[in-house]
Amino acid sequence: MNIHTVSIICPVFNEEKFIEACIISILEQDYPKEAMEVIFVDGNSTDSSTDIILRYTKQYSFLKLMNNPERIVPYALNKGLAAATGEVIMRLDAHCTYPTNYISELVRYLYQLNADNVGGVWNTQPAKDTPICQAIAFASSHPFGVGASMHKIGASKIMETDTVPFGCYKREIFEKTGPFDTDLVRNQDDEFNGRLLNLGGKIYLIPQVIINYTARDTICKMRKMYYQYGLYKPLVNKKLGAPATVRQFFPLLFLLGLIIGGIGSAFWPVVQHLYTTVLLLYLFIGIVVGSMGAIRTHQPLLTLLMPYVFFNIHMSYGIGYLVGIYNVLGKKTAQVKPTR
Repeated sequence: MNIHTVSIICPVFNEEKFIEACIISILEQDYPKEAMEVIFVDGNSTDSSTDIILRYTKQYSFLKLMNNPERIVPYALNKGLAAATGEVIMRLDAHCTYPTNYISELVRYLYQLNADNVGGVWNTQPAKDTPICQAIAFASSHPFGVGASMHKIGASKIMETDTVPFGCYKREIFEKTGPFDTDLVRNQDDEFNGRLLNLGGKIYLIPQVIINYTARDTICKMRKMYYQYGLYKPLVNKKLGAPATVRQFFPLLFLLGLIIGGIGSAFWPVVQHLYTTVLLLYLFIGIVVGSMGAIRTHQPLLTLLMPYVFFNIHMSYGIGYLVGIYNVLGKKTAQVKPTR
């Protein structure tokens, strides 16, 4: 395999619980360290994230730390991109750990497939060994929760796709696409990859490359995340000129169905029967999926928790999407804070 120089950009904000494990997984990579540089870009963390990173930068010269006063991810990515020197640009997230062949495998397939971007799949893990954290992780990696998002639910073979987590790019594609869009607190990867595809680029999912991703640890944090995903999706669609996928509309349609069906049920018995049937079917699917998870994890509470978690995911995303449409139509700017 030809050895290509790789610049790894890792945005950081209040990741003290995860950053050390992430760094260790980087240090354990089988890729030649002399061909690597790792740029951590910190968004003014208020915890001990930067102290942990600095401890490692003193030991390893290829680890670097930059500051991101704007705090949000696309600014961090662009700062890292401007400082990067590698032939390959790779993004990592601080709340994940990576297999020892992560860099070598993605770089190999990037050139072997003549791709412009390649990425692996998530193994979504609970943040804690509690029923609610298990339910959040399970729902975030199940088709009923996140649709046919292949990097979240898994794939059986290498495939072309519309987006991958984090991304491993040939450096020259940024000359065509430009940098990451700083209007997008969330979904900046989706918008960038949509731009890349519109220019004729190729994106591949490499399923044997498995990333250990830690899900949010509370329902509140999960709601905020999916709300923000929905909030910025209409702006992504506007910037790209068209929706990238059909699956993004289902939570919005479910939300509108609940509102319109609820109103219609008060006036027409046939609507009431249909409305009740759909809700019971939704509950039934949630219980069935929860029961499967309960058997797999030996955690009976998942049977009851899964419908609740699925509902929170779909409602949060749907409400965010609705607000996002309002913002786009009214030319308003969404104001959210970076969260973890």
